[in-house]
Amino acid sequence: MIGLVDCNNFYVSCERVFPPKLKGRLVGTMPNNDGCIIARSNELRTLGIEMGTSAYLVRDNRK
Repeated sequence: MIGLVDCNNFYVSCERVFPPKLKGRLVGTMPNNDGCIIARSNELRTLGIEMGTSAYLVRDNRK
């Protein structure tokens, strides 16, 4: 038997479990060894941010 589970935005969903203030906000998660975004929230996807984009290109510029 082979099982396949396809979870939409899995890592982002996991990050939103504990701090509920992240719900509805732009969220991207990165692995420990580089600065590329590996999971994106739907809100971040609507901006056209692709998987593997360097985080420094997406950082928040608000003061």
